[in-house]
Amino acid sequence: MDYCLHCSLSMEKNGNRKALWQGFRLKLNGVCYLPGTEDIHFAENGGIYADLQDFLKEWFDDSPTLTVHTSGSTGTPKMLVVRKEQMMNSARITCEFLHLQPDDKALLCMSLKYIAGKMMVVRALVAGLDLIVREPSGHPLADIEEPLRFAAMIPLQVYNTLQVAEEKSRLEDIETLIIGGGSIDPGLAEALLPFPQRIYSTYGMTETLSHIALRRLNGAEASEYYHPFPSVHLSLSSDQTLVIDAPQVCDELLVTNDVADLRPDGSFAILGRKDNIINSGGIKIQAESVENQLRVFISVPFALTSVPHPKFGEALTLLIRQDVPDKDRLQTEINQRLPKYQQPKYILFVDGIPLTETGKISRAECKRIALRELKIETE
Repeated sequence: MDYCLHCSLSMEKNGNRKALWQGFRLKLNGVCYLPGTEDIHFAENGGIYADLQDFLKEWFDDSPTLTVHTSGSTGTPKMLVVRKEQMMNSARITCEFLHLQPDDKALLCMSLKYIAGKMMVVRALVAGLDLIVREPSGHPLADIEEPLRFAAMIPLQVYNTLQVAEEKSRLEDIETLIIGGGSIDPGLAEALLPFPQRIYSTYGMTETLSHIALRRLNGAEASEYYHPFPSVHLSLSSDQTLVIDAPQVCDELLVTNDVADLRPDGSFAILGRKDNIINSGGIKIQAESVENQLRVFISVPFALTSVPHPKFGEALTLLIRQDVPDKDRLQTEINQRLPKYQQPKYILFVDGIPLTETGKISRAECKRIALRELKIETE
């Protein structure tokens, strides 16, 4: 690669921030731009280009930090102040693991409001990638002509792409695809299994500056378990949630809300979020585990949540899009396939399942919908 990250970081520590950017360049849609906002003028294109110019202005300023936002899938979005040095560390780790090289074409098709989009830009700066830019949409490959070496998408974008033959063919040609921002539906994973190139599911969060582990979805290395990068060390809390020690990207140990199965070799599987454990009648139910069983026979979007209940404490509640085929058969299928304690007490047919901007189920909004539909008041 035509840069020296170690030297650049040393220059920053010595106070010479201008020198920090001398080893970097921005290549955008095949055109090279020099570091520094005075040489970058493409905001007039609007949309993602305006967001990109705003990000680069913040990236190239004299501050060693910048502000990022969490997605808010389980509650109110938060603002975090993170160090640019650590973002570069994260980018370097990913680029080296995936063997990305200068001038490799990489697709930016996610919002720059969140860490996933920002990190695609940082990877392009660190590794000298040629960033192919498209407005965030459900069909990011609709007009892509260039062969792509690398792309990052959310599950919904991948799902939509598979529904269009021409776009699916383009997806098959991407040498390395990473999918993040939400869990991979078993049906989606099965559809990707025969793809010829490398496809990974990522594990990470805003606090870890994108992913700290990858799970291969296809080929001989396909697995249900994520494998952390060598610099990452994992353990479990007393609540069986994952604890992350990633000194290159996090200053402190990060205790997550993700309930995990951690194996002796360091690989792990996520069972669900601690926030999504529903205690009904004294039995703890992991919402994601039940959702995985329901996906076998429910073909439309749905989500599980809970509402207060005088007898059970919490009552499992299924929100399901109202265009589900054969509504009359739904309850029978549930009764036959799920044990009694996992069967939803309430089934609510709704117009749609609320999602965050990054494509995750908005668990907080699902709960609000259930409370409203069932006319349950809470303090």
